[in-house]
Amino acid sequence: MTYNLRPEIKIKHAAQTWNNYDEIAEELNKQFNDGKKTITLECYPGVNLLELEKQLLSKLTDARLVKADDYAYDAETVTNRIAANMTEDRVFGIMSHATLNDFYPEYEVKQVQKELAEEKKRIVVYGTGAAIIQPQPDILCYADLTRWEIQKRHRAGMSNWKAANEKEDNLKKVKRGYFFEWRIADRLKQQLTEQIDYLIDTNIPEQAKMVDGTSYQVALDQIVEQPFRLVPYFDASVWGGQWMKKEFNLDSEKENYGWAFDGVPEENSLCLNFSGTEIEIPAINVVHQRPIALLGKKVQARFGNEFPIRFDYLDTVGGGNLSLQVHPRVDYIQDKFGMPYTQNESYYILQASEKSTIYLGVKEGTEKAELFNELRKAEKGDYRFPDEKYINCFPVKKHDHYSIPAGTIHCGGPDTVVLEISQTPYIFTFKLWDWERLGLDGVPRPVHLAHGEENVNTDFDTTWVQENLINPVETLHKDSERRVEKTGLHELEFIETHRHWFKKEVIVDVHQSVNMLNLVEGETITVESLNNSFEPFEIHYGETFIVPETIKEYKLVNQGDPNKEVAVIQAFVRNLS
Repeated sequence: MTYNLRPEIKIKHAAQTWNNYDEIAEELNKQFNDGKKTITLECYPGVNLLELEKQLLSKLTDARLVKADDYAYDAETVTNRIAANMTEDRVFGIMSHATLNDFYPEYEVKQVQKELAEEKKRIVVYGTGAAIIQPQPDILCYADLTRWEIQKRHRAGMSNWKAANEKEDNLKKVKRGYFFEWRIADRLKQQLTEQIDYLIDTNIPEQAKMVDGTSYQVALDQIVEQPFRLVPYFDASVWGGQWMKKEFNLDSEKENYGWAFDGVPEENSLCLNFSGTEIEIPAINVVHQRPIALLGKKVQARFGNEFPIRFDYLDTVGGGNLSLQVHPRVDYIQDKFGMPYTQNESYYILQASEKSTIYLGVKEGTEKAELFNELRKAEKGDYRFPDEKYINCFPVKKHDHYSIPAGTIHCGGPDTVVLEISQTPYIFTFKLWDWERLGLDGVPRPVHLAHGEENVNTDFDTTWVQENLINPVETLHKDSERRVEKTGLHELEFIETHRHWFKKEVIVDVHQSVNMLNLVEGETITVESLNNSFEPFEIHYGETFIVPETIKEYKLVNQGDPNKEVAVIQAFVRNLS
């Protein structure tokens, strides 16, 4: 069996589903004919309103259509109001704590509500903010969209909400989404989810699908009672990458795949199969709506409704180095960007060759002022940063594990497949040098030396790195059936990782935390319940999967050659009690 590019969750509940716009329109018209008068269609930013108007709303009979976005502040006003959050930087902003209501002037809302109260026709309010205009409709629909689909639409020229920025730098579009739009939209979605009568999946253009709200709630309940996978996505990079293309059966015509996100609920999606109808939802919906069952009460108490663990792939096989970079200290990310915790990382080496390396920490005696003077010279161009003078470079081999606490200069080398096991904030990378390369857009990739200089810790030098960050493997248990090793992460990081080696089966404890895992050696395993509470769940080599904390214990069973060891890397939030 090979890597599953489209994992799905089969929902046991017998749901009502509608498979195209005509069927959706027929159902909504039926609700009108049954005496309902008002419909609110709340839309996540990025949902194609023109498509909705043409394919759905035009088919609703005898209805007044009200576009909520027309009653929000105009693009210039919204942009001015969020200017402090957006900053002048291409990549980094400050997390917004606003709500969508803040961008709807009260007098406009009250005026349109007064008009609608006197309306004799049926009423459909739609758009981003529809629930602000019409908060208590007879029928509430929610048109949802995944983060990756939003980003692809931005690349294709889609504007941000209330921005008119179709031609703007894509990095800035994503920044506006990450720091502003997704936050205000998620806050409203969380308020509405329990009230939704219909959820509409708008991820495939012209092919919307819908499920009834009760079935959607039942699906959320089921998800957190079983292991599951996120729908992965893959992207090109400046450093190349050919291994995933072959091993995961990706499009051979693409130049490279350097990135893979298959364990990032903030960005990935879930494919729910309701009796043959696939409904794709943002995975963050489950985090927001079922946080304690998914995360565990201790993790939720510590992080709120956020998923704190991230797995992703970095593939440099047939390519070059990653960028030389550093991540911010926790006090810095809190003060500058409004984030509650920082981006500590680790590199688990899934594949390597004799040329594979990692750059990690500074060399003994490195002075920060001298280091950054050299980096600033390189930033101006026509000067190669002498990395060999200042930065450690170590050879790596398969199954090595390197901790990378915030403040550590680091960079992945060539001919390596890295499984990045990290804390969730994934956008806060301060690039220091990018090996004289341009981005895929033909523009130099952003370098953040000012931020970097504030955060590089020169105490993380050769000796300290060798003693603390390179393969800190500790055997926790060993017998004839299995071997359990603690492989990290460093004590400055809140994630702990255990590697389970076994030939037949092993019972695994969740450690009072949601678990994220990956089959790093072997062909196929199943994840099985100890009390038959869920069906055996099949996992193939390289696949990342999640086990909710509510499961407590589970069994991993080798389905391949019983004479060969398999290995699963398990990550969880370290229990401080």
